[in-house]
Amino acid sequence: MGKEFASAAARWCHLLADLPKPEIVAVCDPAPGATDWFARHFHPRTVTDDYRVLLQDESVEAVYCAVPHHLHEELYTAVLRAGKHLLAEKPYGIDLAAAQRIEAERARHPDLLVRCAGEFPYFPGARRIEELLAAGAFGKIIEWRSGFLHGSDLDPLKAINWKRRVAACGEYGCMGDLGLHTVHIPFRFGLRPKNVRALLSKIVEERPDGKGGMAACETWDNAVLACESEQGFPMIFETKRIAPGEANTWYIRVHGTELSAEFSTKYPKTLRTLPYVQGKTQTWREEDLGYTPIYPTITGSIFEFGFTDAILQMWAAFVDELSAGTPGFGCATPEEAMLSHRLFTAALTSQREGSVVDV
Repeated sequence: MGKEFASAAARWCHLLADLPKPEIVAVCDPAPGATDWFARHFHPRTVTDDYRVLLQDESVEAVYCAVPHHLHEELYTAVLRAGKHLLAEKPYGIDLAAAQRIEAERARHPDLLVRCAGEFPYFPGARRIEELLAAGAFGKIIEWRSGFLHGSDLDPLKAINWKRRVAACGEYGCMGDLGLHTVHIPFRFGLRPKNVRALLSKIVEERPDGKGGMAACETWDNAVLACESEQGFPMIFETKRIAPGEANTWYIRVHGTELSAEFSTKYPKTLRTLPYVQGKTQTWREEDLGYTPIYPTITGSIFEFGFTDAILQMWAAFVDELSAGTPGFGCATPEEAMLSHRLFTAALTSQREGSVVDV
């Protein structure tokens, strides 16, 4: 993801918006050779395997910190103590306690901008649903569904990685890695879960350890969270690492008394809507949206929008807010991340007790 951001910075000329251009001045990674690509393409003044050295570089104003979950607390708090703005990765701490300690440090630096990365709200289909939510176009919401589905982990011979280890990924498992993506938009519009009944699944019990043996998979593969919203309608959130046939599918589905709408990155140009008119036939409509981002670019509206475009738009929103602008849709806030922690913590209790748990 660090490479994705650096690539987006290199494409800044793609944007027509009048925004400050980010400059890659420092990179850090403890893995041998991991910084070579950055050094070759961006020639940063600081290249190091020690984050403390990076944070001592006075030319660094903001840090994008993409690390495994068990490192969030240590590195995020260090970034804040160094007086740097932060774009963090989800879940913003390995668990609720870690997130609370990060928040305590953030409170000591009210002048710093802290946000969490999330690309999918910047797809044109997602943006249209956000606009419809802001306009109250759905009427009374009947049901909310959103999810993030992967399929590659269906292969039982796929080698184990840190996301299968509780020590690195946390007990949340797939919820911690994917969950903030599914709740970002409803949380932004005040649609929040009151309680949760969680159905969590461990499907592949062990995987090759890369050393000729097998290692136990400790974290949850799939999660379905059935919630009652504070407004009284059902909310269903899915995060699945074993969803047959899915590569990297994010979706959102909102059903209302006056309008329903659906969007999925599986069909990135298509928005489905169903306006309800009394006495008329109920018919889903499909609309090709084309390239219609928040921040205008050199790309014509007839062309397709993709993941790298969403990354660029997300970074434009962060830089816009960092420069005292007003982004069309801002990155996830720490408050939204904290609410997701309360939801996932309640989900673990629900699974353990087989009960509905208040969020």
